[in-house]
Amino acid sequence: MKEFRTASLADRVFERLEHDIIVGTYPRGELLTELKLVEQLGVSRTPIREALRRLEQERLIAETGKGALVLGITEEDLLDIMDIREHLEALASYYAARNATAESLQELKHIMDLQEFYFLKADTEHIRQMDDSFHNAICHMSGRTVICDTLLPLHRKTQRYRKVSIDDADRTVLVVKEHQAIYDAIAAGDGDLAAKRTKEHIHHAKENIIRRLHDHGRNHSAEDHPGASDLR
Repeated sequence: MKEFRTASLADRVFERLEHDIIVGTYPRGELLTELKLVEQLGVSRTPIREALRRLEQERLIAETGKGALVLGITEEDLLDIMDIREHLEALASYYAARNATAESLQELKHIMDLQEFYFLKADTEHIRQMDDSFHNAICHMSGRTVICDTLLPLHRKTQRYRKVSIDDADRTVLVVKEHQAIYDAIAAGDGDLAAKRTKEHIHHAKENIIRRLHDHGRNHSAEDHPGASDLR
């Protein structure tokens, strides 16, 4: 594929496969082979082999000897990820409040304005992107490299399930308000309050995601909602 003609071919292939596994293009239980991926992606075996090795390290696939078995993100994984985010993002907000600059606060406020704009347009995909941007911006504002390196991959792994949550308009209204409360605490330089509000925000997000997924599982077929069908 033309989009892969770059110097970092293995990285691009990894990112594409990681995304397709997380969002369910390759569902849990599917078997991926090098030959199949060569045909689908139009690249050689070498970058695919490297990408599969990295995906196995991320525990998104498991090698079977006949191909790579897609594991994806289960409900148990999701709970663990959200619990980790709850604590680490609170820590990121604490340091962001201590290290905030006028420029970084302006960027964070711009992201919030865009999120509210897309909310009024009921544009769920852009709302999700702004949610990512909000949390990523706080992570970078913290100035803590280890926190960022740990959190950013976790954000990617939950994107499929956060979209389910964002489809809930009532929850999105609360997200906008909670983001504003976090921003106010960071702008005031109150690290403890920023951490507290962030922890509550992630906890509410976790509860809503799990509730929505269970509702989908009860009310719809697996074919209608492939995201719910991957859950254990």
